[in-house]
Amino acid sequence: MKCSKPYYKKIFTDMLALKFPDKKEQCLFFLNKEELSELDVLKLNKIIFGEDVSENVSAKNHRSYDKSTIFKISDYQKNQKLNNIQTARYFGLSRNTVAKWKKIFLV
Repeated sequence: MKCSKPYYKKIFTDMLALKFPDKKEQCLFFLNKEELSELDVLKLNKIIFGEDVSENVSAKNHRSYDKSTIFKISDYQKNQKLNNIQTARYFGLSRNTVAKWKKIFLV
């Protein structure tokens, strides 16, 4: 049985309309997309709630990423010529997670 993804576009649109109408203009680029990726969701969270939410360690432990997002992170690392630690800091990940992804997907 396949798990369905939450409809993030509707969730963020409703949240911005009800609680954060002043930040809607900043989020229009993401909300005009056909479908939101995991990176888009993280960026929207950062825009709406600020840095404090992403700094919560317990919230980081339960994130999941699909292959396309992992490949985007990997491409960013290659293009910017970053090591695993720098990439992990930029995306709010563990350096061990970045190393594990490289070992699994980029062999």
